[in-house]
Amino acid sequence: MKIILTTLSLLFSIAIVNAQEWHTDFSEAKEIATSSNKPIILVFQGSDWCAPCIKLDREIWSTEEFKTYANEHYVMLKADFPRKKSNKLSEEQTEANKKLAEKYNKQGYFPFVVVLNSKGEVLGETSYKKATPKKYIEEINAFLK
Repeated sequence: MKIILTTLSLLFSIAIVNAQEWHTDFSEAKEIATSSNKPIILVFQGSDWCAPCIKLDREIWSTEEFKTYANEHYVMLKADFPRKKSNKLSEEQTEANKKLAEKYNKQGYFPFVVVLNSKGEVLGETSYKKATPKKYIEEINAFLK
């Protein structure tokens, strides 16, 4: 029994360490970015309707390689625009995401990735690309130089 509990505890710890921490509050993301001296990666997505958004999530954001790197180097901020009723966000979150889009995604592109400094200033922009997590990280990091 003790072995099972130890194993479960270890697996749970690994899952927590490798979990992608997505923020949804811009002010909070800026505070964290300021205190940790990290850039903000703002991702505009349609999680339940946008095929390239879903591919970007599957091929980049959800990979262990990206999650491990991002936890150390970025503050991840998500602005989701789901369409299905079952995935509907709160009115407050929907409004917050609309305000982010008005400022940083005026063209309404999906997916759209904006690299920001801790003050919210744009350092670079990208979108879905068929790339490895390593190459995508390199592209993001090129905006930081």
